[in-house]
Amino acid sequence: MTLNKLSVACCAVQQTARYVAARSYATASTSSFKAKDVEITRTKSPAAKPDVSKLKFGHHFSDHMLEVDWSESKGWEKPRICPMKNFQIHPAAKCLHYAVELFEGMKAFRGVDNRIRLFRPMENMKRMLTSAERSALPTFEGRELVELIKKLISIDVDWVPKASKEQPSSLYVRPTYIATEPTLGVAISTTAKLFVIIGPVGPYYATGLAPVKLLADPQYVRSWPGGSGGFKMGCNYAPTLYTQTKAASHGCQQVLWLFGDDHQLTEVGAMNLFTFWVNEHGEKELVTAPLDGLVLPGVTRKSLLELSKKWGEFKVTERKYTMKEVTKALNENRLLEMFGAGTACVVSPIDGLVYKNEMLKIPTMNNPAVTNRCMKELLDIQYGRTPSDWVELVE
Repeated sequence: MTLNKLSVACCAVQQTARYVAARSYATASTSSFKAKDVEITRTKSPAAKPDVSKLKFGHHFSDHMLEVDWSESKGWEKPRICPMKNFQIHPAAKCLHYAVELFEGMKAFRGVDNRIRLFRPMENMKRMLTSAERSALPTFEGRELVELIKKLISIDVDWVPKASKEQPSSLYVRPTYIATEPTLGVAISTTAKLFVIIGPVGPYYATGLAPVKLLADPQYVRSWPGGSGGFKMGCNYAPTLYTQTKAASHGCQQVLWLFGDDHQLTEVGAMNLFTFWVNEHGEKELVTAPLDGLVLPGVTRKSLLELSKKWGEFKVTERKYTMKEVTKALNENRLLEMFGAGTACVVSPIDGLVYKNEMLKIPTMNNPAVTNRCMKELLDIQYGRTPSDWVELVE
């Protein structure tokens, strides 16, 4: 065996060993922090609450945060709720060099009855644990983290804004998980930190619920088979920022991510994509890309699929579909609506695509019946206007 082949073989063995170790870390369910063990230190300097009418998404944070540390030698330490603070982190921490980092996006809502609700938090936990496994970080009991998040929100309950139809607002919840081992080298981290920060938010887009235009340029790809596109990791987002600037230069607010030689439609920016049309069989159909590894398994996506199937008024399909199908449907006046869906924006109507240097007018706003209904029914559940087992009360 040549030195080159020996080196490749050794590398493969090392990678396999790391993968096996990663699986053992990630699938170990015997160890988890416990919500009942939380240690609480309250701030002595509460911050002023921002004006709800001036809320910017992701710019405001509450008085407290949650953190839990893990190490290979000690396992999970006791969770701590403490005043919001900066971290002291070693410059060689693996999250800074190899993007061993993942996060979730959740919301809590102050309902019409003034009670606080979390929307489907265990769905976020399922996804977070899947992302942790893919990152070779140790898992934990998702229910324990949900209970800690509830405790954090109850401490900072005054930070949950009171929403109105004119000023939709909520409390954004950002669980984050980072590898902190202070050593250089692409290997599994022996230390990690899980933390949660929260803060009041207004609409994700500065334009509010106004429709958005998208740049659909097949030369830019967000994810690919076997990659990490189906996991909520920070490494998936940094490479999209350059393309976002390209979208802005075309007068677009977001990017429509295409994939493959046939230009399959996958996601819109950081949202899942839905298309409502009359298909080639003459059926009204709501279609979205399948969970085949190219798109994120969004909680809003899942909720809208379940809602629309329950309505039973049109066909609901998860399948691959292409720009050729979209342009054909447009030319034949069969394309009715397109919208993005995600935790941050909830539902975002789409009224234009820049594709092959041509602006394709999407007639969503001519009659956004499905778009508006999806938005309304989801918000009615989240704000407590419609009873649902999709919400958990924060006691």
